[in-house]
Amino acid sequence: MKALIYTTICILLLSACQRLDSMLFNPYKITEYLLDDFVDDHYSFFKLDESYNIPDSLIDVFVLPASEENDIYALYIGDQSRIATDTIILYNHGNTGSMDTYWQRTKLLANCGGKNRFGIMTIDYSGYGMSEGTPSEESLYADVDKAMKWLKDKGLTDDRLIMYGFSMGTAPTCELTSKPRTLSPSKIVLEAPFASAEVMIQDGGQLAIPGSFLTNLEIDNGEEIKNVTQPLLWLHGIEDDFVQISHGEVVYQNHKGEFKEAQRINGAYHSTCPQTLGFENYNQIVLDFILR
Repeated sequence: MKALIYTTICILLLSACQRLDSMLFNPYKITEYLLDDFVDDHYSFFKLDESYNIPDSLIDVFVLPASEENDIYALYIGDQSRIATDTIILYNHGNTGSMDTYWQRTKLLANCGGKNRFGIMTIDYSGYGMSEGTPSEESLYADVDKAMKWLKDKGLTDDRLIMYGFSMGTAPTCELTSKPRTLSPSKIVLEAPFASAEVMIQDGGQLAIPGSFLTNLEIDNGEEIKNVTQPLLWLHGIEDDFVQISHGEVVYQNHKGEFKEAQRINGAYHSTCPQTLGFENYNQIVLDFILR
């Protein structure tokens, strides 16, 4: 009987490993980008009023030319001819949906400090939206680096790059700041970061076994941030029940740079920091951090 129980547990653990690795990535596959016309009753953050609208001439959805194996779709908001002189925010979105899902968030940032004061770029990772391929930890980093190659080719330099990671997007933000490949951002913003994939597994599973039994992911923001000296802005909802604020506390405390700012937002959940703060207040916090 004991042998049977042990065998059953092993089978469950092995099958769970496959499920938990794939659980991090929850992409939506689509055939076109809808942006302002996008509606998702199951996973929507907020809807901005018309005062935040961006002229169509300053919105560009395109395939990254650096995509050698798979087409990776990107979105740029702003005048591309000014990339060589502008400050650019590279926004790395979360684990669910596509660029459509995060359109209101990127549009909000495009109104930070006034309409189109900063260029905003985001991408759909491999397997997300209209991007080809299969999502994985390495493709996550490689895809974001492709975006930085495109920006560098347009004239962007390290001192004018801001990296903003939300939820899963904090992984490439921390990884590519700790171990830069193409560009090294001057500042980073982390919203609802998780400490590591292992801690997330332990939090969710309540299992007294190493998280490595259940996932092959090596994402570890808590360790990567130790190598980051750039200024950090951390935002986290105190009521976050998906990535508990204790995760963000670890990342924040492990940052060894000369400047860091914490925004622990009372009443905010995992994806509601901007609306809980209020859009104007949220944009002012981001603006003040960029300009400090």
